[in-house]
Amino acid sequence: MSFEGEFASYEPLRRLLDSPSVQQLQSRLRIREKTEESHAFIRQLINKSDVIHASVQPDMVLGIDGSHVEAKAENGFPGAELGYITVASVLIDLKLVNQLARTDFISPKQFRKTEKASTIETVFPGCNMVLDSEKDAKASFRRCLFEELKRVIFFSEGESLLDTYEYLFNLQRASYNDRNLPQSPIEGIDAEMTFGDGEYTCPHSGDALFSTDALRLHELMNDGGSNGELFGQVMLTLEKVVLIHILRAFEKKGWLETFRRVAFIMDGPLAVFSTSAWLVKPIQVELRRINDLQKRINGQDLFIIGIEKTGTFVNHFIDIDTTASGGDDKFPRQSAFLLNDAYIKKNIIFSESTKPYGLDTYFGRKFFYKTLSGHKIVAATACFSDDQKELDTARTDQFSRLGDVMELLDRLVSSRYPNSISALVSAHAEAAIPLNLGKRIFEDMAREIRERPQL
Repeated sequence: MSFEGEFASYEPLRRLLDSPSVQQLQSRLRIREKTEESHAFIRQLINKSDVIHASVQPDMVLGIDGSHVEAKAENGFPGAELGYITVASVLIDLKLVNQLARTDFISPKQFRKTEKASTIETVFPGCNMVLDSEKDAKASFRRCLFEELKRVIFFSEGESLLDTYEYLFNLQRASYNDRNLPQSPIEGIDAEMTFGDGEYTCPHSGDALFSTDALRLHELMNDGGSNGELFGQVMLTLEKVVLIHILRAFEKKGWLETFRRVAFIMDGPLAVFSTSAWLVKPIQVELRRINDLQKRINGQDLFIIGIEKTGTFVNHFIDIDTTASGGDDKFPRQSAFLLNDAYIKKNIIFSESTKPYGLDTYFGRKFFYKTLSGHKIVAATACFSDDQKELDTARTDQFSRLGDVMELLDRLVSSRYPNSISALVSAHAEAAIPLNLGKRIFEDMAREIRERPQL
């Protein structure tokens, strides 16, 4: 690490490039050659006009996005830190947007009426932050995570986020056995974790345990520095629990018929990573259950997609759309490329494993779509059956409501951010600058959808 005001010369860089060990490593690296086979995807593209479109398209879009930031705290200890996490949900009225689009000049005031937002805010202790009589920062984080999920309720007289989480947790507990259980989160206890609901007592130490300990997010805490990874994973986990929370609330209130009117769009992949990746299995079970119920009423699958704005898949899409001369017209507009396991492992995330890509972390599958306006979107549709998750193949019927997704992406693509859509831009703005903290408007959202005349 350099001293303040010190700048490196070019000599270390020259030594690095001339280093025999570096050159030896470079000679051993596998290189992905761009052969004719690399461009075979063009023959596998699916045109928008070739897939089925539902007679009734969604006229409401609910975008879900999160944000987190780490802030230093003054409590007398060095490096003390808090994590501020928000998850925003923005409901966009596409019918009103279309009406305004017919006018010569759109009033900003009227356009703002096309969106309704709700944001939850949570604060978590990080390094050197100890609550009340807790023993350390990690114990404080564990208690705070439990209390925050217990506090947040989107719908009045409905279940809390903790209730939703514990429902998913108990679905997973049914498959646990007595082997390979995680370590107890209590410092100094050399025993396996004791599972339970709510807050309960550790049989070995007498300290408090929480149902949320099963997420094992506390294991990511850095006791001696910043905790960006921890807070990022908390945010991503909360986003997925919020999605299931909303779907369950609609079911409990008897609003299943409204699902035919709403498209749910998540920021990022339809996946859960890191220590809480086990949530993927119960999420899949619950999504299938709710989808089966509403499909009997609406005759079609739920509309749930994820959008990736950055990352390896986005970079690969840009790469295959770029010609030798530097243009970006290789990939036809209004066409989709459906990804399978073989293509992903050979061209995007190299692997020779027989285990399908994302088997334990994804509850959706990805595809590339180039919109009518030429924007490149990496999207994922939720899976509601084992056949849809079968990555050996990539058929159109394995991507739920593919034609409807293409149609919506054409309508919602963002001119401001080329790899995103307007619903997520609005949701991120609410998450990053939470102007609507604490607003209980989900009942209003659902009521507006429910009371609108049927299409």
